[in-house]
Amino acid sequence: MAATLILEPAGRCCWDEPVRIAVRGLAPEQPVTLRASLRDEKGALFQAHARYRADTLGELDLERAPALGGSFAGLEPMGLLWALEPEKPLVRLVKRDVRTPLAVELEVLDGHDPDPGRLLCRVRHERYFLPPGVRREPVRAGRVRGTLFLPPEPGPFPGIVDMFGTGGGLLEYRASLLAGKGFAVMALAYYNYEDLPKTMETLHLEYFEEAVNYLLSHPEVKGPGVGLLGISKGGELCLSMASFLKGITAAVVINGSVANVGGTLRYKGETLPPVGVNRNRIKVTKDGYADIVDVLNSPLEGPDQKSFIPVERAESTFLFLVGQDDHNWKSEFYANKACKRLQAHGRRKPQIICYPETGHYIEPPYFPLCRASLHALVGSPIIWGGEPRAHAMAQVDAWKQLQTFFHKHLGGHEGTIPSKV
Repeated sequence: MAATLILEPAGRCCWDEPVRIAVRGLAPEQPVTLRASLRDEKGALFQAHARYRADTLGELDLERAPALGGSFAGLEPMGLLWALEPEKPLVRLVKRDVRTPLAVELEVLDGHDPDPGRLLCRVRHERYFLPPGVRREPVRAGRVRGTLFLPPEPGPFPGIVDMFGTGGGLLEYRASLLAGKGFAVMALAYYNYEDLPKTMETLHLEYFEEAVNYLLSHPEVKGPGVGLLGISKGGELCLSMASFLKGITAAVVINGSVANVGGTLRYKGETLPPVGVNRNRIKVTKDGYADIVDVLNSPLEGPDQKSFIPVERAESTFLFLVGQDDHNWKSEFYANKACKRLQAHGRRKPQIICYPETGHYIEPPYFPLCRASLHALVGSPIIWGGEPRAHAMAQVDAWKQLQTFFHKHLGGHEGTIPSKV
């Protein structure tokens, strides 16, 4: 009997959904190596492998069988995805065109390292980013540049503005996946995209206000307010938007700063200067990468206090998702200072969820940990922090937490679009 790989769901599923991986037709207790490989849109290769042993019936189910070593060990049904590592260092897995899936090649090889034997079977598993029925609408309204993702009709739906960090440009994959959960999500670009400013030297909150108003006036978005979702500089911008702008009900800040970073922020007659930077505080890891966690000045001292975002003005509810091993900046410290400032002014206490051994890039589930890559502002590779398994578990939980938070505070129907295609 030939060995066969069985996937549930078969063929393809949404990127943020687990897939059940099993092998049938092996010899009783046969040692095998499972290997996963994926190429990103630029052709960069990511790989993971793990050693297993079939049961007495010659079957292997990754939900029941622990990995005996390899890229990971123990009972990790999705380990072959979250443990993917780039063949070349400093490559982060990013999906730029959500209209096409990423294909994962899964292989079963006879035996264990150092030289697993012949190929027993393989299967191609597609993971898509545009859930069935989700509509993708490019936004070019006034100055606003982004992409709106709408769940299948009928609406109206709770609206969310989604922003990434200092890489600039427009990333859509988190917005497209989240639209599959019943939200109208606008991925918003704010610099280094089309005719937007090329740098973050000066950002005007009026631009972000225009984006919020565009979303609120959309016939398929229900008010009275919208949600904000942002990571890194995008999370920091969520805090600024919630502090200065009207119409914001709930904000999720993923590893954001409570100080304005990297450029001047202006709104009407007010200015927030960037917090000071001391590059002498950069440390270098044994691999030669920069560790910038101590580079920013404290926004609690001296002239840098002027860069502290006035969160006490915000009327929205906040959820802070924090990686306790974030090496980009001190996310836990910032979340706690924002909480302290809000409470000192009689505002509602925000929810803070801290994840141990979790780094800066808390992504949707099953994105592999990026250990180090080029930082747009620093101009050199930096470490992001995190341990692969803990980081992977944090991503699964954070994804659930932010959906629950938005459903609670923005309304709407909890639930997902069925994944069967």
